[in-house]
Amino acid sequence: MHKRITAISFSICIFILTAAAFSADIIKTEQVTISLQQQFETVRPDSNSALAIHFEAQKDWHFYASEKTAPGGQNLKITPSKVDNVTFSAPIFPAYHLYTDAVLEEQIEVFSNKFTVYLPFKVGALSAGQAADIKAEIKIEGAMCSGEKCLMPKFPPLTAAIKVQPDALMDKPAFALPEGPAALPKIENEWAGYPVWIPLLVAFLAGLTLNIMPCVLPVIPLKVLSIFEQARQDRRTSILLGSVFCIGILLFFAILAGLNISLHLSGQGSFQWGGHFQNPTNIIIMVVILIALALFMFGTFEITVPSFLSGGQNSKGLTGSFAMGFFAAVLSTPCSFGILTASLLWAQTQNLFIGTVGIMMIGIGMAAPYFILTSLPNLLKFMPKPGRWTEIFKQSTGFILIVVALWLATALPADRFVSVLYFGVILSFCLWMWGSWVTFSTPKPKKYIVRLIALAILIPSGIFLLPKPPKSDIDWQTYDAVKIKEAIDLGRPVLIEFTADWCLNCKAVEKFVYGSRKVSRFIKQKGVLAFTGDATQESFPAAVDLANVYNEFVPVTIFYVPGQAEPVRLRGVLFEGKLLEILNKLPDKPQQEKFPEADTNDQKQN
Repeated sequence: MHKRITAISFSICIFILTAAAFSADIIKTEQVTISLQQQFETVRPDSNSALAIHFEAQKDWHFYASEKTAPGGQNLKITPSKVDNVTFSAPIFPAYHLYTDAVLEEQIEVFSNKFTVYLPFKVGALSAGQAADIKAEIKIEGAMCSGEKCLMPKFPPLTAAIKVQPDALMDKPAFALPEGPAALPKIENEWAGYPVWIPLLVAFLAGLTLNIMPCVLPVIPLKVLSIFEQARQDRRTSILLGSVFCIGILLFFAILAGLNISLHLSGQGSFQWGGHFQNPTNIIIMVVILIALALFMFGTFEITVPSFLSGGQNSKGLTGSFAMGFFAAVLSTPCSFGILTASLLWAQTQNLFIGTVGIMMIGIGMAAPYFILTSLPNLLKFMPKPGRWTEIFKQSTGFILIVVALWLATALPADRFVSVLYFGVILSFCLWMWGSWVTFSTPKPKKYIVRLIALAILIPSGIFLLPKPPKSDIDWQTYDAVKIKEAIDLGRPVLIEFTADWCLNCKAVEKFVYGSRKVSRFIKQKGVLAFTGDATQESFPAAVDLANVYNEFVPVTIFYVPGQAEPVRLRGVLFEGKLLEILNKLPDKPQQEKFPEADTNDQKQN
């Protein structure tokens, strides 16, 4: 027993000593741990080796991979010091992944979680029998960001002690270098042990299930109602319109297949199913379309195609069937990613031909029920005959469309969510004007005037409400009466913006005043302490003080200027000029760095 314990202890000691020999410095901060590892414990003269720099970032924190998209060009950079007799090659970075930045509203290349950067080097020749201990410092730079803030930490350099001995074995490398820079991770094929037809069948069944998804289910009645109309026509027309509807579905999946092919050929890796709904602009477009379709289902307005564009009733039907099929496929994607993931992953690991067939099988599965129904019109005999119930059914689906629109809108940032809801109300009003204020017999001049007024309301509202709010550099702090009084007593300029979620004018103030780069730059330059007072509910502290202390209503800005007994009150919306005039008279404060430095005291451990 004692011999066994001694042997185990000895093995543990050997393991610790070996690990220590392969490890150099370790940097630890609250956001990341960085360690250094050498490929060989000792290297021979005139030989190749490498360093591995291991990163372990905390949850939600990441480095930027691309200098083009990193803030201020501060992507992750690895720079070795110049050392005699050692030549470093360019660092080999891992494959990045895409991160959707909620502020910039775009996808950015980042490194996160655990990843490794390799730094190859070559040791030069030494005199016969000579050994050397070479120290090299590795400088690490780059911004670190999370969903809430960014840091520009000043990491101490990592130190690598490279031991050079003429008789070094170099037969047991601690790690192997990747084949090339930014080697893309391979997606494991979970279907490797199955025949090809099985995952293709799964893809077909996945396409079938899209027809019962809550995202696409509201669209089906539109097509079902048109099928009832087609039953009155000949079989040839029914087959033609049904086929065009299916072609619209297949076109969407053909676009996905083409994207998959282009990514394979360019070496960019795979795409994420439903990734287009990570972009707020795409979500807003879908929400607006769904609201408009809901109003169409309610009978608020009708969609007609001029005869000179449609070329006749049959052409109009073909265009409508094709568009409805394509829209049904697009609308299915946000809530179908779970079912489709397995099929898409399989398709992306196959050759281009099989992968394309796999993606198209999803579209074929979705289109199959419509093709069968329209190709065999006799099946319609078993369906209930059209009547009052069809109109009730049609209007009921309008409410489902609104629910789906709200569900999609919840994925938007809070400020844009409210703006989209306002625009949805305005859109509903304008479409109501368009379809209900005039009739078929209304004289054309009056019809044009009413619809021009509707457009005159809708277009400016969309320009004002839908674009992304301008990015502000103002460091807003939550309303705190104690902190405000302390800052005023210390002679600091203090600005308080009182706002509320239900206040449309408050949104205008944020857009036209505090969204101004000149205003935000002056507030930062002058060292103004900015607070935002949320008066959405009357019980909120800011709302209580707004009524009892300041006797004001939103929107209003209270500006305490040093040396003045009473604060300046800026009411209304368009007070940018007056605010700039006040700010311009204040003395400048020393410029602060864009990124606060991380606390690096006692962060370096040997």
